[in-house]
Amino acid sequence: MSMIIDFLHDTRHGDLPQDVRRHARRWLLDLVGVAAGGATTDLSRIIRDHAAMQFGAGARGARMLFDGRIVSPAGAALAGGMTIDALDGHDGHKLTKGHVGCGVLPALLALSEAEGETRGDAFLTALALGYEIGTRAGIALHRTAPDYHTSGAWVALACAALGARALRLDAGRTRHAIGIAEYHGPRSQMMRCIDHPTMLKDGSGWGAMTGVSAAYLAADGFTGAPAITAEGADVADLWADLGSNWRISEQYFKPWPICRWAQSAVRAILDLRAEHGLTSPDVERIEIATFHESHRLAARSPSSTEEAQYSTSFPAAAAMVRGTVGPDEVSASAFADPEILRLSQGMIVIEAPEYNAAFPARRIAHVTLVLRDGRRLVSPPTEAPGDPEAPIADADLRAKFHGWAGPLLGASRAGAIEAAVDTIENTPWTRLGDLILAPLDAPGTAGRDTITNHAARHPAQGGADEIELEREA
Repeated sequence: MSMIIDFLHDTRHGDLPQDVRRHARRWLLDLVGVAAGGATTDLSRIIRDHAAMQFGAGARGARMLFDGRIVSPAGAALAGGMTIDALDGHDGHKLTKGHVGCGVLPALLALSEAEGETRGDAFLTALALGYEIGTRAGIALHRTAPDYHTSGAWVALACAALGARALRLDAGRTRHAIGIAEYHGPRSQMMRCIDHPTMLKDGSGWGAMTGVSAAYLAADGFTGAPAITAEGADVADLWADLGSNWRISEQYFKPWPICRWAQSAVRAILDLRAEHGLTSPDVERIEIATFHESHRLAARSPSSTEEAQYSTSFPAAAAMVRGTVGPDEVSASAFADPEILRLSQGMIVIEAPEYNAAFPARRIAHVTLVLRDGRRLVSPPTEAPGDPEAPIADADLRAKFHGWAGPLLGASRAGAIEAAVDTIENTPWTRLGDLILAPLDAPGTAGRDTITNHAARHPAQGGADEIELEREA
């Protein structure tokens, strides 16, 4: 555990390889774009109103993502994590079978604002550390637990670690913070939400809230059991390469706002559609062979965006009909589209044993388009674009950001966000913060003065009052 604590507290901006910094900026921009789209959903509206009513700011507060209202840091992490998770288009990792950034980013935003951190290089460094700790915690939990839990279960550890860094906790309190987070983290049943899609989603917001709360509890002297996913001998190998093997580079990119398990089939359909110059009236039926988890995404006629995002047949049909799958294709405007429903309801989806065997390291599907003229067009075994082995180009990631965020924020604000992300290592992160913590439809984004009294640091932080702020290399 001491190695994890040293890595967490001692790593500086100058210790990050250039490629790690680039990945951190990429995922930051992508997460912000997804958050903008997510903020338009009922899920986000409800959870932000809930945080405003139930998570008062107290002595330290932070603005909610694309909202502007001030709540407690835990409340801001909760609302931000669920806002990003409301639109299932954020980065993820194959072996965690989930997502770290959607919980880590809002927790970091809340902690940085509440604790008065302003340096952009320190912000980006902490974001990268959150990916490193969260990804390893996720792999460790999947290795040691028989149930398939949501991302919030292990995102909680990463957010607690970032809280310990932001609060400058000593080694003992840091260990307690991570232990509290693991113990209280939401070990929620992922496949339950797959079979019955609702606003529960991937637990990321709840994990972020738990992690932030754990750090503040540890600062107050609250104790926690050792985190077995960080300290267990059976997972020691996962932590031994901290600082040398950067797992932030292993995250995948999502071009479409749907479960990763459905994206292989969508790609296969789009490829066949383009290759043969097809439109949906040419297609009698679509047949998909995929892996078990994708087969479980079973909503054929969704009545909510959650059902549309946790479906294989509906976005596959939308891809054939509209030639794309974006936020509009998982919103109410698509649910009554008769052509999408025709193909979705008539789709045949089966499991392929060889694709089951390849999961989760690979997510493979192939598609057969049965045409009205009698032809059968079969795709090769296909994987979703954006895997780390075939990374998406920066231009494509930026195009997605502007395609999702631009219509909601306006071209000027979206462009300012992109510029703030690009220059975050040389400017205060609050330049970006004022752009993304203001309401979605704010006419201006001047932000507000931080409400944190940084001189009144918590007395239980192991002498943090006397710690001189480090200067990142």
